[in-house]
Order: sequence, then structure tokens, then C-alpha cells
Amino acid sequence: MSVEQVLFKTLETVSGKHIGVATLNAEKSLNALDLQMVRLLAKQLQRWRQEPQIAAVVLDATGDKAFCAGGDVRALYQAQQSNPGSFTHEVRLFFEEEYRLDYLLHTFGKPILVWGDGIVMGGGLGLMMGASHRIVTERSRIAMPEVTIGLYPDVGGSYFLGRLPGKMGLFLGLTAYNLNAADARYCGFANHFLAAADKQRLLDAMSTLSWGDNHTLNHQKLHDLLTMLATNCSEHPGSSRLKAHQQAIDTLMSGTLAEVLQKMHSLTSDQPWLLKARDTMLSGSPLSWALAWQQANLGHSMKLADCFRMELGWCLNCCAIGDFCEGVRALLVDKDRSPQWRYGNGRLPPQEAVDAVLANPFPHEHPLADL
Repeated sequence: MSVEQVLFKTLETVSGKHIGVATLNAEKSLNALDLQMVRLLAKQLQRWRQEPQIAAVVLDATGDKAFCAGGDVRALYQAQQSNPGSFTHEVRLFFEEEYRLDYLLHTFGKPILVWGDGIVMGGGLGLMMGASHRIVTERSRIAMPEVTIGLYPDVGGSYFLGRLPGKMGLFLGLTAYNLNAADARYCGFANHFLAAADKQRLLDAMSTLSWGDNHTLNHQKLHDLLTMLATNCSEHPGSSRLKAHQQAIDTLMSGTLAEVLQKMHSLTSDQPWLLKARDTMLSGSPLSWALAWQQANLGHSMKLADCFRMELGWCLNCCAIGDFCEGVRALLVDKDRSPQWRYGNGRLPPQEAVDAVLANPFPHEHPLADL
């Protein structure tokens, strides 16, 4: 028997309105998104967006290990194997439809709450950042680990990482650092903290709100409810290493990419988490460093839709002529953890290789032109 990969239900409320609940249901793969899941979510969310009876939406997941560990990159790797040197139709479809889903969340209008308990990585963070109300718990572990597989922080990372304090966006993109709840609050990835045990209490309380037709008021009612629930929370978000070490991170990440790389090569510290971040970066894809660097220097002028259009081209180029296939092979397929990056390990790639990955692969109309 096939199991539905996304479960949908609606909760009744005392106001007569309903709350739509979409539950990622691929626990074995840590709820990693494949194309079928993306399509199921997009179709139902479009329906709920149009339905006047639906006042708000909740995105959660089965199991207590992960909300969503990212995209199903193994499936992309397998699809790409038949077509070295150029991207496949399947790979293009996945990224295009994933970004459409993320953009839908960002522009949904009605309140969307993501229950970001457990692992939230890559494509999972893409879903979370599109939500208006982003919850983390004491079990939340958030990261953009794409540097380890020859990608870069996509799913809108070009938009939201550049808006982090100081050089934090570059640090997270280069090092795949795992954020706890307090880090996530500091960086703005989350805007509320509750205990993992509070989920049912939250859903019960949401059913008692006087939801109406005014989206702005509904947003405020949900915000106020979450603030109230947080005052009676049995857990604490902990402290943020990133906040405590913001100045040191800014210093480490300042200068040219070559200068940052040199500083990371020579870094010594009594902070194990910082040494781990260093080692992750230095073992990651040099092409990924270059892409994360480009992202960090975009500034705040690019619109969200333009970011998604740019990222689609970059991702497809990573699959076709970059390090993606080798990164997935080493980490998830053969699991030897010894990637042979295209332009060597631990040193910068040639500029022409970077330019090729940055180039627009769509000579005619862009697939996301209508965003």
C-alpha cells in the first residue's frame, strides 16, 4: 500500500472558520521534499488560499526528528546521472516547482504557521521562511548545509541571508552551521518559541480564536496567541552562540573570498563549534563558496521573485557543470565522505568556472518569468 506523502485536514474553530493543516508524511526520509510532495502542497495551498472558510494554515510533519530535512537530492542525483554536462527535465521541474511553492508561501496573504520542530534544513527552511509565523522548539536544528553537496543556500536564501546581521548570512552559507532555537530567533528564521510538547495546546488554542475575513487582523490574533502561549512555556530556547560571537564572525568573514578562505585555513580557537564550522567549509565545494559569496554581496535591492529566478539558473548549472552530483555521491550515495570537487579541494576555483555557473541557462523565456 502506498502512503500519502502529505496529509491534509481542516480543523473547525468556534468562529465558524476553518484552519487548514498540511502534514509532511515521509518520516523515513526526514520528510525530505520530492516533486510529488511539492505538487500536493502547492495544489492544496492554492485551494485553501481561495477558500473563504479557511482563515489560516498550519504546516507540520509526522515524527519528532524533523520538520523537513530538505529536498530529495538523491532523486535529483539519479535523474541527473543520465545527462552529464546539461541539466535534465526532471531536475528543472523539481527546482522550478519547489520555488513556485516557496513563492506561494511568501505571498499567501492568510496566516501560515510552520511548526519547525526537529531538523529544518535546506528546502525545509525554504518552506519555513515563506511562513508568517515560524515556530521553533528546544529540539529545532536549522541549517543550510548545501556547501557539503555542491549547491548553495537556495530556496530564497539570496533574499533572506543578506538580511541577517553583519556577515552572518555568509558565515551560515559557507559553514553549514547548525542553529538552535535561540540562534534561529536571533537570525529571524523563527519569530516564536514553544516547547515541542505544546503542539496540541497550540492547535486547540487556535480553534478558539475569533477568526474573521480580515487577514491583517487574523495575523495579529495568531501573533498575540503565540506570545501568550510562550509566557507559559515549560522549555527555554537556550542562548545564541551566533549573537554572542557576532563580532568575531564579522571579522572572520570580512575581506575578499580569498582572504576569508585564508583566515579559515589558519583559524585556531578554543570554541569547538567554530572549529567544526571551519572544517565543514574547508571540506565543502569551492564552487559553493563562490556562490555563497555572490549571494552575500547582492545587497537588499533584488526582489524575491528575481532571487528565485536567479537561483533556478544557478542550481541547474550546479547539477550540469558544477559539483552537485559529486557532492551527493560522496555524502549520500557511496557515503565515502571524500568528494573530489571539480576544481580541487580547499582552494578557490578559477573565475571562468564560477562565471559559467552564474550564467543564465535560459536563452529564451525564463521558466519563472510569471512570478
